[in-house]
Amino acid sequence: MKEIIWLGRGGQGAFTAAKLLGAAYTAEHDAQYALAFPSFGPERRGAPVRAFTKLDEKPVLDRSQTEHADYIVILDDTLYAPSLRTLLKPKGRILVNSKAAIAGAETVDADAIAAELRLPTVNTVMLGVLTAVSGVITESQAVSAIRGYMPAKIQERNIAALQKAIGEVQP
Repeated sequence: MKEIIWLGRGGQGAFTAAKLLGAAYTAEHDAQYALAFPSFGPERRGAPVRAFTKLDEKPVLDRSQTEHADYIVILDDTLYAPSLRTLLKPKGRILVNSKAAIAGAETVDADAIAAELRLPTVNTVMLGVLTAVSGVITESQAVSAIRGYMPAKIQERNIAALQKAIGEVQP
């Protein structure tokens, strides 16, 4: 099972990204299953939010929070802490939206990509980063998920953000 933890702040779309990943993973294969769910603290805009995506080739029944992730995707670099490494599986990776380099994590300036495309959040940018780094879904699967689950008026900008992130991460 592949397990991904998404860290963001209320209103940044961490749970939306978790759901898009799950939708993309299951879209083309009947023998692939996903479960995406949030974990909220005080429900207010800007409060820290965790979301989880679990991907497997058998039905995912475990709704408990992920304790050992393959990837931790951080939408706001103020949520990064070195202690997050303890939540990773042995070959796990941390992906952070940050302008600055962070020891022990891979960083991408997702804010710059989102701003360039006039997007208020970085969730689809970071989905693109995860797509490029992990290989758990393809670009076309991610695009299909965006088309299937996001409102039509914002689909093209989000697809462009996803594709730009993939292009910047891949050599």
